[in-house]
Amino acid sequence: MRGALVAARALGATTALVSCNPGAPLTPLADSHIVLDTGAADRGSAEVGDRGFRRLTGGAEPAAWTLGDRPAELTCQYVRTYSRQDGRRGSSANQEVELSSMTQPRSALDVLTIGRVSVDIYPLQDGVGLEDVSTFGKYLGGSATNVAVAAARHGLSSAVITRTGHDPFGRYIHQELRRLGVGDEFVSPVDGLNTPVVFCEIFPPDDFPLYFYRAPKAPDLVINPEELDLDAIRDARIYWSTVTGLSEEPSRTAHHVAWDARGRRPLTILDLDYRPMFWESPAAATEQVDRALAKVTIAVGNREECEVAVGETDPHRAADALLERGIELAIVKQGPKGVLAKTRTETVEVAPYLVEVVNGLGAGDSFGGALCFGLLQDWPLERTLRFANVAGAIVAGRRECSTAMPTTVEVEDIMKGIRA
Repeated sequence: MRGALVAARALGATTALVSCNPGAPLTPLADSHIVLDTGAADRGSAEVGDRGFRRLTGGAEPAAWTLGDRPAELTCQYVRTYSRQDGRRGSSANQEVELSSMTQPRSALDVLTIGRVSVDIYPLQDGVGLEDVSTFGKYLGGSATNVAVAAARHGLSSAVITRTGHDPFGRYIHQELRRLGVGDEFVSPVDGLNTPVVFCEIFPPDDFPLYFYRAPKAPDLVINPEELDLDAIRDARIYWSTVTGLSEEPSRTAHHVAWDARGRRPLTILDLDYRPMFWESPAAATEQVDRALAKVTIAVGNREECEVAVGETDPHRAADALLERGIELAIVKQGPKGVLAKTRTETVEVAPYLVEVVNGLGAGDSFGGALCFGLLQDWPLERTLRFANVAGAIVAGRRECSTAMPTTVEVEDIMKGIRA
């Protein structure tokens, strides 16, 4: 595998960095920083400074490429250290040192998602418009991000491919991902764009208007094909994409490059997640979804999303239409009517688990993370759907999304009560 692990840990108000001698392990040196020569054609390099790894090219000022203050994996061949005080090369590392011996294999992720990220600003008062709300809660959000969090809550190794602004909310997203057990190694900033913010109104039981602040363009739509870790995508046990990522370039091309690299491996999932405000028209979304369905093996969506995808709202006809396009498992969420799933040999319908709804916005993402868990356990399809249904319902009974995701124990305890 590519990459070498280089440690940079917080030490008071500064960062303890590293120095090395030829053939010796890297060791902390508080008064220096390091430059990692990538060996790329452009001779680009990455500097470790107070904020973590930042990209440098030809001695220019560091651009925003912060990966945080914890060990991170980089593709590199050499390390040089320089004095923090005067910028001259430090005496402890006058030679370029091969780091290939430090390269370590990386385990395949259980779940890797790609797509939206945001900071969700949700009201703490229900039944009133935003103009009358006095207090709000701040939470990690975005559908693909929430699915990765939900998967992590079930003990799966997960990460998300997305991008943020180079701003305080972007730093918050890194902090929350790490706190919630999701890998942030594929999350990078985009200069000149702000981290998206999403407001909602809460009118239980079934009205939760969303207000997306993503202009002029959301960083998570600036996922570039050449920046993808195709090995990680290819090796992930589950690779989860959403339709929103197909709405603009370069994200659209990046999605297809990722799918082509994966080669339609099993458990390549497309969330039909259709948001009309992200598209010029439903027809434009239909065209892109039709292309995508040929490259995935599982499709998940509600009745309205299935109408955009395959022109059907009847759950059975929608599932059949997805199967006709080559999907191996079609899942149609029906809200208060439960969920339907079809393969070429099996049809399963599961009744809903009813709760008093507080905010229904995160239920589908919780369902998704639990679906991933059930699929990886190789459970019967009916058990997987029941588990995912309960997981979704739990979040519908809570206010926020990411931090509301249940653990496996929480879901199993409810399922035991249902069976009893």
